[in-house]
Amino acid sequence: MNAQPSPWRALAPGQTCQLHVYNVTTGEDAVVFETASRLFEAPNWTADGRWLIVNCDGELFKVAWDGGEPLHISISGSHDANNDHVLDPDGEHIFISDNPTGHILRAPLAGGEAVRVTDESDQLSARYLHGVSPDGSTLAHIGGVARADGAVYNIYAYDWTTGVTTQLTDSDKPHDGSEYSPDGEWLYFNAERESTEPGHSQIFRMRPDGAGVERLIHSPRVDWFPHLSPDGRTMVYLSYEPGVRSHPADRPVQLAICGPDGSDERARIDLFGGQGTINVNSWAPDSTRFAYVEYPTS
Repeated sequence: MNAQPSPWRALAPGQTCQLHVYNVTTGEDAVVFETASRLFEAPNWTADGRWLIVNCDGELFKVAWDGGEPLHISISGSHDANNDHVLDPDGEHIFISDNPTGHILRAPLAGGEAVRVTDESDQLSARYLHGVSPDGSTLAHIGGVARADGAVYNIYAYDWTTGVTTQLTDSDKPHDGSEYSPDGEWLYFNAERESTEPGHSQIFRMRPDGAGVERLIHSPRVDWFPHLSPDGRTMVYLSYEPGVRSHPADRPVQLAICGPDGSDERARIDLFGGQGTINVNSWAPDSTRFAYVEYPTS
């Protein structure tokens, strides 16, 4: 999640934004777009395998996965699209977490009007989308509840076809990154629920109804945003150094690649990034590649 006021996050002097595509079979890591003028975040990979969808300055853009300039997607009705945007399984729409309204919108990928799909009946102060069920009906999002001592963030399932919201976790410790497995049998997420040290987020999964919570990674590092490949065989997640709190930008981080249960670690990619690098699922439809963003400084 990323609740940030406008003006939007920008590159620092001497910093660049690099959009990468990493091949998990060969280990090839290609920069497909680079700029020193604008900050792009959070690639999704479209269902047809042609495009990466990213956000920048509150707008959405598409970039050819093998290189090219970003093309603006003209969407009306969105105030500020942040980096929690997730593709609809229909291949033609995208769900947007909208700032500053705190609501989730649905818009055509070809451009057009964004339509709000959430309402105030859930009594949440904010909603940050990370996962859409394989049938497209249910949104797994992080819901914020305002309290005098600060907001509390838990995982909610919202059936946007019926308007029914179900709270799946109930904790004073932060949860984030809730995302369905491709078969719909699990929700993967990161949380501090078992941590004694503030900020020590780890990787978990649970059943879609909130039962059967399993911790997958036991590490002194701070781990965020687990993403499963479409074939369900590989997971990639963002890993910070020990002691980091939340998911800040501009830090030395790693992308860890492993099996879906957290075992069988296969590779770690060192880079400078964090916030915006891989907030949402960015696997290619054929499960051979994923995209990410790096923000190196000179």
